[in-house]
Amino acid sequence: MLNNPVWAALSGPQAGYAEAAGDAARYLPEIAPFCAVSDPSDPAAWRDLATLTDHALLTGPALSPGPGWVEESRMKGVQMVGTAMSAVDDPEAVPLTEHDVPEMLELVARAQPGPFRKRTLDLGRYLGIRAKDGRLISMAGERFRMPGWTEVSAVCTDPEFRGKGLGARLTLAVAAGILTRGELPFLHAVHDNEDAIRLYGRLGFSHNADVVFASFRHVG
Repeated sequence: MLNNPVWAALSGPQAGYAEAAGDAARYLPEIAPFCAVSDPSDPAAWRDLATLTDHALLTGPALSPGPGWVEESRMKGVQMVGTAMSAVDDPEAVPLTEHDVPEMLELVARAQPGPFRKRTLDLGRYLGIRAKDGRLISMAGERFRMPGWTEVSAVCTDPEFRGKGLGARLTLAVAAGILTRGELPFLHAVHDNEDAIRLYGRLGFSHNADVVFASFRHVG
């Protein structure tokens, strides 16, 4: 499952957030930009994907475009798993709800953690930490979910408040909720973000696989 997490999520626990056609699926556009095919080496799956969209963002250990698709961009990443973690709640972490989405989107715009849309919150539990004046300054939450696993995602902190360990605390708090459900946490990081990868290692995550994030366009 971890070698094709978006497909495992959209064909499983998160099927209710999917548009699907045969061996392809994508998140509803207001949820997330990710798409998936059941087998990236199967041309038929790529043909199914073309019935859903003409632009697709996929992730996995190895991705090459199917017939009729061209690659537009590619970024290397790593997948890390928290198989040896302990649950650590945080008393200052507050649940975020749909009423907090405007603030969450503003924080994402400042901190640039990666894709986050107005209904990404629907995918799972999100926690935040606020400054004394009430501003949302750090957050983290859950994204891809499949049997036995949930991804920790959107870990970000306002640049003004970085270096205080807020992201680490929220990563552990989100992971604690996942572990409490009897699941295991995993996450993704950009390959050259060495500081984040070292931090996740100190928190109890270990390297599972090298992955890519690649964008493709259908040209017919």
